[in-house]
Amino acid sequence: MARTPKRTAAEFVPADADLEELKRAARSCQGCDLYREATQTVFGDGDPDARVVLVGEIPGDQEDRQGQPFVGPAGRVLDRALEDAGIDRDRTYVTNAVKHFKFTQAERGKRRLHKTPTRTEIVACRPWLIAELQVVDPELLICLGATASKAVLGTDFKVTVDRGKLLPWPDLSEPAGPSAARAGRGRGPEPRVLATIHPSAALRAEDREEVYAGLVADLRVAASALGS
Repeated sequence: MARTPKRTAAEFVPADADLEELKRAARSCQGCDLYREATQTVFGDGDPDARVVLVGEIPGDQEDRQGQPFVGPAGRVLDRALEDAGIDRDRTYVTNAVKHFKFTQAERGKRRLHKTPTRTEIVACRPWLIAELQVVDPELLICLGATASKAVLGTDFKVTVDRGKLLPWPDLSEPAGPSAARAGRGRGPEPRVLATIHPSAALRAEDREEVYAGLVADLRVAASALGS
């Protein structure tokens, strides 16, 4: 018996589209079931000519309500960290590996609690990330957190081991794996990837300043690469 192909966003991604066209098309994406409960698609945003793209995990509660990435508490941490690292936030492009908010409802009250996307949901949403990267064509991709890093660099990648390092550009045309790295499309001769923690980690940690300092240190590696 033939296996039913897994749903993905591929059929919703228009060919040869710019970022605005992609953003409009993403509003009607039903590539996985997350669209059923989310308020709206939260597509990437920022400078279409950015040299650096930052990719996080999934929109949060505020992002789902406002329709923009990194506008909640973690976004404010990211803004501060980028400034401290010497990266102009206005000249970056920010997005998430998954474009719909995944959550559970708190037992009491109206609070919506973030849930980590599954591997199936991440792979289903991959065509949007590929399309964004093809249009922006960055020199550097910064993965924020374990989910984003595994989405880009493969399920075996560990942020705790290889964070803050400049790595080869991966092949995102298929689910990423340990042997997927190759040269990418970027403008420079060697477009690269750097993984670090998600800004929300600095909000949850007991030693917030130490964790935040580590995030800034990683981002300074990226700033140095962009300046070279």
